[in-house]
Amino acid sequence: MIVQGLLPSMRSVRQITLCPLQRNWVFCLRTIHRSAIMWQDKCEFEEFQSGHCSGTIEDVAKKIQRNIGVKPGYHTIPVCRSGLLKFQPKREDLPCRCIKDSFTTAVVPISSLSKRERYINHLARVRVGRLMEDLDLFAVWICHRYVKVPKLPRGVPLPYVFVTLLVDKVDFYNFNTVDADVDIEFCGHVSWVGRSSMEITIYMRQQQRNITKTILMMVARNATNTGSAPVNKLQPCNEAEQLCFDKAVKRQERRGRKAPILRPSHNDEKLMFDIFRRTNGTDIVRDERIELPENSAWMSQSFQTTLIHPFPDNRNSQNNIFGGYVMRNAVEISFMTASIYTQSRPFIECIMDIAFLSPIKVHSFLKMTAHVVYTFEQFMQILTVVQVMDANTFEEVTTNTFNITFRAEQNVKEVLPSSYQETLWYINGRNKFQDFQQLKAKRNTKSLKV
Repeated sequence: MIVQGLLPSMRSVRQITLCPLQRNWVFCLRTIHRSAIMWQDKCEFEEFQSGHCSGTIEDVAKKIQRNIGVKPGYHTIPVCRSGLLKFQPKREDLPCRCIKDSFTTAVVPISSLSKRERYINHLARVRVGRLMEDLDLFAVWICHRYVKVPKLPRGVPLPYVFVTLLVDKVDFYNFNTVDADVDIEFCGHVSWVGRSSMEITIYMRQQQRNITKTILMMVARNATNTGSAPVNKLQPCNEAEQLCFDKAVKRQERRGRKAPILRPSHNDEKLMFDIFRRTNGTDIVRDERIELPENSAWMSQSFQTTLIHPFPDNRNSQNNIFGGYVMRNAVEISFMTASIYTQSRPFIECIMDIAFLSPIKVHSFLKMTAHVVYTFEQFMQILTVVQVMDANTFEEVTTNTFNITFRAEQNVKEVLPSSYQETLWYINGRNKFQDFQQLKAKRNTKSLKV
């Protein structure tokens, strides 16, 4: 039996098997991890596979709604879930879990004509922003699979709310080669657990090749989202899981050491003075800039901004806007900014350090501004700042920052700051680009060792 609308292209049909899901059939890429046809795309998580398939990403959304007891319909005041607080467990009552317990896969069925339009742009390329939106939803589902409450009565919704805290990185593997008519698979697992926080590792794959690797942090909240909620302890069950867990512990230690305020180092100060001399000359008394250097642009003129009005279909059960919705729009305005700056169609290479500072209510307006803050040869760093305006009080607050690396087909104009704040952005952008270079070099070294 074949579900209409999910028929894959002939190029991918040999890699797809069918598995039952309730009363229907969905395409489930169960065996996509078991062998890699390209040496640089060898899976890092062979030992974590559980054989679990969650169906399509639409099925995942339905499972989440069913788990937390969300009913159709929008209410200006969220449906009260305070009755579920009595079912919140103590941590000592939660059994230990291993990485394999949380592992699952889900399919984005873009081989289907009826689904494809949602995921492509006018150039018939896959929309990165739309995949990021689905990725955030998939991360929530992994949390649902990981958290196990043995004493929860049958039929009672899960007394938890899972929210995105931050995204460490999204590393893109030759994303420009992705086919827009071949299914994409998400696969992921929990890789570290604190008292109420969880690190999630997710891969996107197509035709047995990794195309992205994402590491993000999720937080467990109680049923009314008014306080934290404990989650099961993570106990690695084999050597591979222990190695994965140890790497995650080191990442968590680095997160704790990150300085909250960018303070220029001695080398940074030397760079700042060099930029000042190039843009203002050697006369520190004269308060005016010299002529713009050749093949360069002012940072103050290299930005794009937009206002967005979210609606109820972009909300969760608490009437807060999905983090994935914010990510999609931030990625898309960043792409447009990079396109305008380069006068071309650049390729996304990496996303780093997305911070979710506060929830966004459904009655808010979003203001997104994407700045070109650093350039090097073909590469550019985009800093996208998300500000929320309360539609009732019209007060503004910054809720998100995105650091995104793009690559153009040719060398791009050098961007230059003209104020102290812009110079700090320039230094931060350079640091993010250096982090990206290290990540890329590490990835290439791993490939050579395979």
